Amino acid sequence: PDPVIFREPKRLYNGPFDGHHDRPVTPWSKHDLGEVADGHYTVPLGKAAIRRQGAAITVLAYGTMVYVAEAAATETGIDAEIIDLRTLLPLDLDTIVASVTKTGRCVVVHEATLTSGFGAELSALVQEHCFYHLEAPVVRVAGWDTPYPHAQEWDYFPGPARVGRALVETLEA
Repeated sequence: PDPVIFREPKRLYNGPFDGHHDRPVTPWSKHDLGEVADGHYTVPLGKAAIRRQGAAITVLAYGTMVYVAEAAATETGIDAEIIDLRTLLPLDLDTIVASVTKTGRCVVVHEATLTSGFGAELSALVQEHCFYHLEAPVVRVAGWDTPYPHAQEWDYFPGPARVGRALVETLEA
């Protein structure tokens, strides 16, 4: 009797970004990353995971943007360290600081709008804790500052091409 509305990001159904600009080409059902471990497992709260080791630049991402960042780093050939934040509160600031201190550069990638998105908080934290180690300004790659357009989802969210351009520009800064 009660109406129920169930909404979730369509991007999760389309698979990871594996070598194609801005849209995935392999569905999750046919991709290695689509497998879920057997048995019980947990993801520790407040502990980020380094998904890709690198020395040139740090990329902070969470959710589907981790796969976007991995595709961008692979396609550009940039030696990027990709940090999967996994949880935003508590936040693993120690891992972030260690990585940015090592690389001297940081790009934050997230789906929210650029203005008032969580990337602004991440950028502020990196500036506060790593200022004297930064060789370039912290760059944010995010959704556009517009209402979310469901029909234009692929144009709204950052894709590997846009993230790749940010990586290149940050290294050249």
